[in-house]
Amino acid sequence: MTLLNNLRTRHRRLGVAATAAGLLAALLTAGPAAATPDPGDGPTVREKVSKSDAAEAREAIAAGEIPGKDEIVHSANIEHLTNIPKEALPGTNSDLAFQGKYAFAGNYDGFRIFDISNPKSPKTVAQVLCPGSQNDISVSGNLLFLSTDSSRSDSSCNSTTQPASEKSSWEGMKIFDISDKANPKYVAAVETACGSHTHTLLPKRKNIYIYVSSYSPNAAFPDCQPPHDGISVIKVPRWAPEKAAVVGFPVLFPGEGPDGGGNPGGPTNPGVSKTTGCHDITVLPSKDLAAGACMGDGILFSIEDPENPKIIDQVQDNVNFAFWHSATFNQKANKVVFTDELGGGGAATCNEVIGPNRGADGIYDIVGRGDHRKLVFKSYYKIPRYQANTENCVAHNGSLIPVPGKDIMVQAWYQGGVSVWDFTDSANPKEIAYFERGPLSTDTFVGGGAWSAYYYNGYIYSNDMVKGFDVLKIDDRRTNPARWVHQRELNVQTQPDYFDFGW
Repeated sequence: MTLLNNLRTRHRRLGVAATAAGLLAALLTAGPAAATPDPGDGPTVREKVSKSDAAEAREAIAAGEIPGKDEIVHSANIEHLTNIPKEALPGTNSDLAFQGKYAFAGNYDGFRIFDISNPKSPKTVAQVLCPGSQNDISVSGNLLFLSTDSSRSDSSCNSTTQPASEKSSWEGMKIFDISDKANPKYVAAVETACGSHTHTLLPKRKNIYIYVSSYSPNAAFPDCQPPHDGISVIKVPRWAPEKAAVVGFPVLFPGEGPDGGGNPGGPTNPGVSKTTGCHDITVLPSKDLAAGACMGDGILFSIEDPENPKIIDQVQDNVNFAFWHSATFNQKANKVVFTDELGGGGAATCNEVIGPNRGADGIYDIVGRGDHRKLVFKSYYKIPRYQANTENCVAHNGSLIPVPGKDIMVQAWYQGGVSVWDFTDSANPKEIAYFERGPLSTDTFVGGGAWSAYYYNGYIYSNDMVKGFDVLKIDDRRTNPARWVHQRELNVQTQPDYFDFGW
């Protein structure tokens, strides 16, 4: 159904049942393991919740406080144009990238290419089977890049799972030639320490640099040894991608001890992830600037020398941030939005008990100049609608909507759906539009929802982990000016300078 009011505020207390609370606690206190906090390449999480919690969810649905199972609801200024379900790739849908009239959708079983020249009716161009979580995806020119963050028997697309404790196991980056979109060709693979959970492209004229984020080292893993306090840097010659290779491992968290100088996590900082690498990095090439979300730390660093990034500032939030997940600059590069993926995307955290400041976005102003710039906390943002305790919900991947003079972002919240929000006033962010589905189940905790939600050339595209590829259109005076901005290519973690400020 379509709700005519712009926002719904749910006042009903949707408490955390014992099962959901136990799951969340387990995710926050688990030690290093082969699996990382994000959804793994195993089956979708299904866990029974208490009878009282299930009954509460059904009552909330009956009262209209949360949408019904699989029911679509949205603000009046959002239109749901279409949904394209999964086909040949049954795994978890993950990230998105764009080029011209094409969208590239990651999936734990490979990737899918859509022709989006008609956004109301996208057409599948290719589906490539190449298992390996999470298959974080990006494109540059005729090349497509895919992250593998699960231990595999080899680097091929026919590999099988294999313990990380075996030296012959492989994790890292895969490179495809997409000059023929209907027939992508696998051309290279580069193994990286602890695999590649996510990656970020830094394109140059002759070469493409890749910043590889990975974490959770273990002394039992030959290719993922502690301390793991930096990132792998891969250099890819554009015209000879088969020569791609790791050219360095810059240490971002220098310090004494086995884990370097990052956040020590618990028991020093209870409920906070220990920093053993980065989860995601966003670069702003036009400003030679990058922001890293690194488990227990947020960092700002210079990428003027791509192979030797230099830290400018490092911040922690040991009160409300459990896991620094991703980062987004604003238009003027004087703000960064960091996300906290409390519970690793596998828990119900959008409820009254968790509150508005955990599992949220943290908005930081960048003050000062040059190497003296500092990240200064201003406020938190979290969607203003409670979700059922059978729904995983937390801040996840989003992008700017390029409106001149405004800071507006669209963002995925797993089963919390898609939120469009304005943080022009850093201290007072507010939601201006939303889209969501009701819970996948009312009596069982089932993981799903929007993994990514990005704005590209007039439309919002979202990759739902379970339901498939969604296309949305927002019609609002506050966002409509963005329709005049067109990109030839968009990898959200390689953030474009949508407007040339000349600063």
